[in-house]
Amino acid sequence: MPDRQTLLRQFIAAQRLPASFEALAQTYYLPLIDWITGQRIVIPDRPLVLGINGCQGSGKSTLAGLIAHLLGSGQGWNVAIVSIDDLYLTRSERSALAAEVHPLLATRGVPGTHDFRLGQTLLDTLIQQARGDCTALPRFDKASDDRLPASQWPEVCDAVDLIVLEGWCVGSKPQSPEALRDPVNELEALEDTNGRWRQFVNQSLYNYQPLFARLDKLLLLKAPDFDCVFRWRVLQEEKLAAKQQGAGSSGTALMSETQIARFIQHYQRLTQANIAQLPDSADVVFHLNQHHEISAAFYAQ
Repeated sequence: MPDRQTLLRQFIAAQRLPASFEALAQTYYLPLIDWITGQRIVIPDRPLVLGINGCQGSGKSTLAGLIAHLLGSGQGWNVAIVSIDDLYLTRSERSALAAEVHPLLATRGVPGTHDFRLGQTLLDTLIQQARGDCTALPRFDKASDDRLPASQWPEVCDAVDLIVLEGWCVGSKPQSPEALRDPVNELEALEDTNGRWRQFVNQSLYNYQPLFARLDKLLLLKAPDFDCVFRWRVLQEEKLAAKQQGAGSSGTALMSETQIARFIQHYQRLTQANIAQLPDSADVVFHLNQHHEISAAFYAQ
């Protein structure tokens, strides 16, 4: 099998990452791979289930992909990556929620807009999967704002060594009724005046706890504050635009900075709660600085 350095450089080239990513990986990500390997040894009879939490633009998908690449190509592991984004309710299901509960639920992302039962079933199936078995992984198409037909879902076959569940609300906990009382931004103040939307989101999060209970370990990519989310989300749009231009495709409609500013307000409440609370319960915390770089790593004993 290729050595780690070769695999790392292959990943950097394939993902078009900056050269500085290599030093970052050497300092933080390769030790993480060693830690994951050690955790797998503790439970050799089933897959290790790792959750990755981080705000928008924090690098969750990139990290999950790197883990899969290094462990898959480097150690022969069978890795299944599940993004909570791929568990969104269908467009028609969210439209029904918007009509029945609150118009803000038409926008995907917050708890209550995912099929948590599908997530639970998927993880349980992957955990129990044996040699010769195959499981289709759901896929959501953001361009059409709808789940892809099952016929287009990719499959992972044979026994799985590692399952990665990544998403901005993975591992999040519900808030107290008192914490919901006052709006945290203009969106809540003007479009959720009676608090019904945020109460529904919070109550829905209780339904996600059995899904999160399937996690063996949780890794947090901790942003320094919520202000970074706007800058990182803008950067995401710029990278997507460059990628689509290079591919000669229009792809997903891109958002303006004004649209991004409103969009991220849907996630501000829970993101701020995660920044404040999850470091105390996560097994690994990568502290990100204002420049989107890891400044420190913490491993719980």
